[in-house]
Amino acid sequence: MPDPLPQLEIAIRHAARAGRIAEDALRELAIAAGVDLLATQQAACRAGIWPARYARNARQLSLRDQLALLQSRVLLVGLGGLGGWLLEQLVRLGVGAITGVDGDCFEESNLNRQSLGKAAQLGQSKAEAAAARVAEINPAVHFTPVPRFADKVLLIRLLRGMDLALDALGGLACRLPLQEAAAAIGVPLVSAGIAGLTGWVAVVPPGQAGPVQWLGAGETDETEASPEEELGNLAPTAATAASLQAAEALKLLTGRAAASGMCVFDLADGTFQRVRL
Repeated sequence: MPDPLPQLEIAIRHAARAGRIAEDALRELAIAAGVDLLATQQAACRAGIWPARYARNARQLSLRDQLALLQSRVLLVGLGGLGGWLLEQLVRLGVGAITGVDGDCFEESNLNRQSLGKAAQLGQSKAEAAAARVAEINPAVHFTPVPRFADKVLLIRLLRGMDLALDALGGLACRLPLQEAAAAIGVPLVSAGIAGLTGWVAVVPPGQAGPVQWLGAGETDETEASPEEELGNLAPTAATAASLQAAEALKLLTGRAAASGMCVFDLADGTFQRVRL
């Protein structure tokens, strides 16, 4: 059977206007070619045409960058306060395939900060809510929900074939299996944490030390309250940390150098510092 993609790229060029093409036109071409919407978005970029939904990315990204995002595969672990805001940005950027892992369900105390949570969804799986949100924002994105609390064995399996791991977990000790799994597979990790109006974001190259080691997880009494529990979790902090994570993910997925060390911010006084480690 002949490859439909070369003909699809020709059809996209004919349908484009002013260097871009609307999603309705891409959807019709996808049906005619027997491929999905993500494949047509990718074909448009290869043909030198911007899918209209990404046209405002053009001042900062090239078509090659956008194609790299559309071809990327990422694992996002945690779909709560950090993960919900992060997922929203990844989907709007056009990251093509996302696997989202979270075994938790929404409860009322999540509603103050978790973008995926709604009053009508209390008791619903966060992973399933994430799948529904992705379909609403960008139906081209391939989203795989995993409604489970992941151990290292599962994480290693899920990370195979991924370009990037994203850590949107809470606390510190529970992050170690993900960091170790990413190191075992050779995948970079972008990690973040929040407490009150403060937060941190760090890129962890495979096999290098990360926040678990830097911040001393496991050295404190397990009965002690975590910083999140002591200082609370606020929506502005979660959204800020997730935005910084998304920016690092964008750089890594488009072949740019990630920032070294750890970014520490405090929204109480508006300070952002880069800590070299």
